[in-house]
Amino acid sequence: MIRILKCGEVSFEEIFARNETTASVTDIVTDIIETVRERGDDALYEYTERFDKVALSDLRVSPEEIGEALLSVDPEFLEVLHAAAENIRTFHAAQVREGFKLEKEGGIVIGQKIMPIERVGLYVPGGTAAYPSTVLMDAIPAKIAGCPRVVMTTPPGKDGKVNPAILAAANEAGIDEIYKVGGAQAIAALAYGTETVPRVDKIVGPGNAFVAEAKRQVFGVVSIDMIAGPSEILVVADGQMDPAHVAADLLSQAEHDKMASAVLVTDSAELAKAVQAQIEEQLPFLAREEIARASIENNGKIIVADDLASAIDIANQIAPEHLELCVEDPFEWLDAVKNAGSIFLGRNCPEALGDYFAGPNHTLPTSGTARFSSPLSVDDYIKKSQFIYYTKDALADVAEGIALFANKEGLTGHAASALIRTHGVKE
Repeated sequence: MIRILKCGEVSFEEIFARNETTASVTDIVTDIIETVRERGDDALYEYTERFDKVALSDLRVSPEEIGEALLSVDPEFLEVLHAAAENIRTFHAAQVREGFKLEKEGGIVIGQKIMPIERVGLYVPGGTAAYPSTVLMDAIPAKIAGCPRVVMTTPPGKDGKVNPAILAAANEAGIDEIYKVGGAQAIAALAYGTETVPRVDKIVGPGNAFVAEAKRQVFGVVSIDMIAGPSEILVVADGQMDPAHVAADLLSQAEHDKMASAVLVTDSAELAKAVQAQIEEQLPFLAREEIARASIENNGKIIVADDLASAIDIANQIAPEHLELCVEDPFEWLDAVKNAGSIFLGRNCPEALGDYFAGPNHTLPTSGTARFSSPLSVDDYIKKSQFIYYTKDALADVAEGIALFANKEGLTGHAASALIRTHGVKE
């Protein structure tokens, strides 16, 4: 049963506390990465047979497999998939930024140019669940940014095929290439390249502890989006909120995995007890009851705060991945929220709306990192270069100042490079 605590009975650090990556995971991942670097495709085939229990004849997903998948998927799901993709495109298209050029007196030109990252790799998990929503959320912003090559890796099932819903989402999102590789070995293949899997410039997408550790280890060779921890939800609710709705929202995250965290902060002791009862009532109806129950019992909490202002303060200190403001006038409290990945406003905005359909991205900072990081966006798929142009006269006007600055830092070569163009070679 989920615990009910009075504010102050648990520290903020405990709310979404996570176990550190164990040495065994680190060592295993290091070995996998090195093996993939040394042996390429052969290592991928062997790891796929060992971990996914399937012997593949080809790592690539063929156009024929995509066609078969589209025929096997429920047409209603394809319609919903398309509607969700359109919402995601609309939201992310508004994030597109342009470079700029500033022209100043004397012929000076400075500016910034924005370019898409050329090669992006998407990791899509398999295992206990398939996430076509992740395909849309990760691929569509990359396409909007203009990335010319977007490739995806995902583990195959025991039949050697990729989940049809995943392939349908990849087709909708316009992914260029798909490979049947999962786990840390997929991250290694994307980071270093093999005979079949191309080397990319950035890797995005969630995964288990091995995938997260692999992303951590290859960072610097490639860019990554973030090191995502288990899913989190924090609901701030007043006493007028329907306890059944709150319980359902908490369970929607608890069913992700046993390490997921679901937390309610409320100013109503009555609501706290009612939600506690509702969770027990709803749990038996979940297909993933065992996972959700473990999450609720190990990581779930209900915190009773003195008032809503205190509840918001608790939320800001926790900096949750998902924050629901289930209150009468959520916009009144929106400006008070300082740290959250995605904010769901009002009584009719379940977190699942953001996971699948509304349009804002569901790849979000976890484990308190919303204090300094942001949801996945078009910005994650671009890079910026800046440019400078000075005429000879414009440089002459500032060369002495540049030299003064450089000499203060003891960098006489810097000073000389500015002065030589206006003063000539020093005799």
